[in-house]
Amino acid sequence: MTKTLEFLFDFGSPASYLAYRRLPDLVARTGARIDYVPILLGGIFKATGNASPATIPAKGRWTSADFRRWAARHGTEFNFNPHFPINTLHLMRGAAGLIEDTRFMAYCDAVFDGMWRDPKNLGNPAELVPVLRRADLEADDFSALVERDDVKERLKTTTEKAVERGVFGAPTFFVGEEMFFGQDRMDFVEEALEAMPA
Repeated sequence: MTKTLEFLFDFGSPASYLAYRRLPDLVARTGARIDYVPILLGGIFKATGNASPATIPAKGRWTSADFRRWAARHGTEFNFNPHFPINTLHLMRGAAGLIEDTRFMAYCDAVFDGMWRDPKNLGNPAELVPVLRRADLEADDFSALVERDDVKERLKTTTEKAVERGVFGAPTFFVGEEMFFGQDRMDFVEEALEAMPA
């Protein structure tokens, strides 16, 4: 039986980006399969009464510094996006719509990089178009994709199910039904994967 790790993420979360960049090494060590689950962090916050650390100035400053420490520790190029926060509704719909498409991983790479490696205002269509092209997506096709009813419903459903399971932020991981929150809990995630029967 293949070990499966569920990775619930939102592109607007710098912690999701840091975790995403560490997943390939985790897979190499554990042999786990990653189940990528796009969620809408704004919806999670609204449903749970949570909020971004950035809304509390002292916590926001500390968190930003801590992200840089974690990025340096794991050799991840990280640059805080000066346009933060960016509404990620269409970006996350894109992920939900491409989840079974061969371009899904290229899309995730491009969007995460456009948010946190080479920061751009991805809420601005002019800045989003070159990022989409990295994933072999054209702007018109993307616009049609994110307006499809089934895509909207998929993202809504994954977000609602996440809340039902106790999710309150991103990234969140599930190993079986055991939940872990935050990119700084990936050591515990790996231990849980290693403890699973092969």
